[in-house]
Amino acid sequence: MNKEKRYQILTRLRDENPTPTTELVHGSTFELLVAVMLSAQATDVSVNKATTRLYKIANTPEKVLTLGEAGLKKYIRTIGLYNSKAANVIKTCKILVTAHDSNVPDNREDLEALPGVGRKTANVVLNTAFGQPTMAVDTHIFRISNRIRFAPGKTVRQVEDKLVKVIPDEFILDAHHWLILHGRYVCTARNPRCGACVIYDLCEFKGKKQDLD
Repeated sequence: MNKEKRYQILTRLRDENPTPTTELVHGSTFELLVAVMLSAQATDVSVNKATTRLYKIANTPEKVLTLGEAGLKKYIRTIGLYNSKAANVIKTCKILVTAHDSNVPDNREDLEALPGVGRKTANVVLNTAFGQPTMAVDTHIFRISNRIRFAPGKTVRQVEDKLVKVIPDEFILDAHHWLILHGRYVCTARNPRCGACVIYDLCEFKGKKQDLD
């Protein structure tokens, strides 16, 4: 895929959704961090259901620590892998309180040093909360990047590095949201909705539907 076609794709996605954001409900950087940690191998819908209840009771590192691991589990038990996630959230809260004055760090090194925070989670927080030009590649973005040939790569890191390289500066802050939403609702894994796709004519997916009626 050439530079001009990528630019047109991003322009159309921007025109369709000028102010995209994450679907994880949050009211602070800490709430976002916890939500992203809980979202691994889980849907945003399931995470939002759990955190809506949790954040009414505990929405700061100190308050979560007051709940304790057992107390936290009661709120997130409907989310996959909740046992390990609860343990990591508690450990992370302790570090935030003791090492960061209860604030979420705004740099990759400190974020990735937190238990349960990998590169993708750090990228989401750095981009969404701190406005940094990072690209969090999840299954949707990995699929789309390869499927439409926007930024093909064999690994998540290859796709991430290529996306950051080929996406112009004017798009980079919102590109993550555009691509993930497009993959979640239009260019779905099993049955892509080609008839509803605003970039259909630009797409290089060899298996795209030809009959759009």
